[in-house]
Amino acid sequence: MKQVTENLKQLFENWAKEKVIEISPVAQSGSYRKYFRIKGKEKTAIGVFYPDKKENKAFISFSNHFTKKNLSVPKIYSQNLRDDIYLIEDLGDTTLYSIVEKDIKESKLSTNTINFYKEALKELIRFQLDGGKGLDYSLCYPRAKFDMQSILWDLNYFKYYFVKLLKIPFDEQKLEDDFDQFAKLLLSAESKYFMYRDFQSRNILVNNDKLYFIDYQGGRKGPLQYDVASLLFQAKVNLSLGIRNELLDFYLFELRERIKINRQNFKKHYYNFVLIRLLQTLGAYGFRGYYENKSHFLLSIPFAVKNLEWLKDNNKLPKKLTEFSRVLNAIISNEEIKKFHQPSKNKLKVTINSFSYKEGIPKDFSGNGGGFVFDCRAIHNPGRYEKYKSQTGLDKDVINFLKDRDEVNEFLTNIYSIVDKSIKNYSERNFENLMVNFGCTGGQHRSVYCTENLARHLKEKFDIMIEVNHTQLNKKV
Repeated sequence: MKQVTENLKQLFENWAKEKVIEISPVAQSGSYRKYFRIKGKEKTAIGVFYPDKKENKAFISFSNHFTKKNLSVPKIYSQNLRDDIYLIEDLGDTTLYSIVEKDIKESKLSTNTINFYKEALKELIRFQLDGGKGLDYSLCYPRAKFDMQSILWDLNYFKYYFVKLLKIPFDEQKLEDDFDQFAKLLLSAESKYFMYRDFQSRNILVNNDKLYFIDYQGGRKGPLQYDVASLLFQAKVNLSLGIRNELLDFYLFELRERIKINRQNFKKHYYNFVLIRLLQTLGAYGFRGYYENKSHFLLSIPFAVKNLEWLKDNNKLPKKLTEFSRVLNAIISNEEIKKFHQPSKNKLKVTINSFSYKEGIPKDFSGNGGGFVFDCRAIHNPGRYEKYKSQTGLDKDVINFLKDRDEVNEFLTNIYSIVDKSIKNYSERNFENLMVNFGCTGGQHRSVYCTENLARHLKEKFDIMIEVNHTQLNKKV
């Protein structure tokens, strides 16, 4: 990354005609692109690095095109696509999402925030209708159109990175057949407009009360409904039904000022696009959260599932897709999802898990990013003996076998010392969650025994919430 910052400094100095005084990383959200705020004596810019030349070319070309159409996008200051870098206008760090987030804490969207949404929807119409005119769709990456291939990519992304990682069983062929039918439903909507692809509040900057739009490089030709669904059903924002309906009606009113549309026909397709967007989002959360182990992505899953449940309860899911419906119902009722970010009620919550290394280390659903993992496999294994094979670390015979061994007591004494220090520190800093994992070969004897003993120790010593999970034993119940 050092070479990247040096390249960005050089690009900035060539453009600004002044030396770089400061260069600092800008926090990322869901993107793999690296952003840097670069400051000179008088000028500032955002430096971007992303080693995907096709996507960079699409972003720069779209930006220049949208600027000519007087759409509110950042100006491109300079570029060096050979080194995968470019400079764009610095529009600050305030997003529509950050404004909504403050309102959510007060349990009500302000009139000002709703007006921002309405302004965003008016601008969306300009992107869809004006932005698409004269756009070089051959630069779209990875597809020039939201076609059958694009839809099946999204559905399989959802299948492999959410459904399978959540271990929801399904009939592969039947689900694929349902996916084909669902894709055909989506393709029956008119699809000749610019589809922004990721039109949501995190990609809308607010600078001096004016909205600016970013992250449209994945855009392509497509239907009108997709982007409206992306904004109004954004998972973590969780807009109320009343506000969603108000904003949808506003969008349709503004749209009818520009083109002739059939409201009933629009809405007939609309909820199918709400669903495909939710599934694409769940696939992304699963990939980043489960696969890449970035637990903060998991925290948005319950919000997306709540939207899925709303579609079901309001009879908005597609009909006659039996396997697809069964999978969606299994997601809605899934118990594991309900574990994500359970509030600690101001007390530190310590989750202690026993697990089998054959199955893998348990995921942290709190958003804390994980915690301690202690390997119990160096402890003498009672599972080697026929007498204990069918028993667990909860049974008296196994407990007696382990508690009389000096190696076990020394192991636990050291763990108590380490974990106690973290609990004191976490409590003083008002942290909400800590996870402690004990693993052994089968997750049945040693890890279970150590989990129970740590839980007992912590209950006696601290005023905290404690949750104990015996991962392998629960699977056998």
